[in-house]
Amino acid sequence: MNKTIRSSLALVLAAGSLALPSLGAAQGADSSYLRERATCDGVLQDRNACLREAGAARYEARRGGLTSAPTTSYEQNALARCALQPPADRPACEARMRGTGTTSVEGSVLGGGLIRETVTPIQ
Repeated sequence: MNKTIRSSLALVLAAGSLALPSLGAAQGADSSYLRERATCDGVLQDRNACLREAGAARYEARRGGLTSAPTTSYEQNALARCALQPPADRPACEARMRGTGTTSVEGSVLGGGLIRETVTPIQ
């Protein structure tokens, strides 16, 4: 092999090894996308909207922008809603959001929302 071909081959191999991590991420995004597309066929919502959302999630996953917030952020968000309640109702709201005591959760986001109920015995 002459020197030019060896140099070109080395560059191609080096570029390929750099692309492998991003290729793995892209394949992961693609497999998630295929699962989400399959889900769109069985949900009770606009299929086109579902497919758009799946495509947007795939795009964000490929560019590394699809992350989950820490669990504490979700809890802080839920408890911030309780701050809007009258002062007498805030402790019960916070108990429902934390799931403490005898709390039940029914419904779904797809169905229009979650209904949380906490039963507090009065003595």
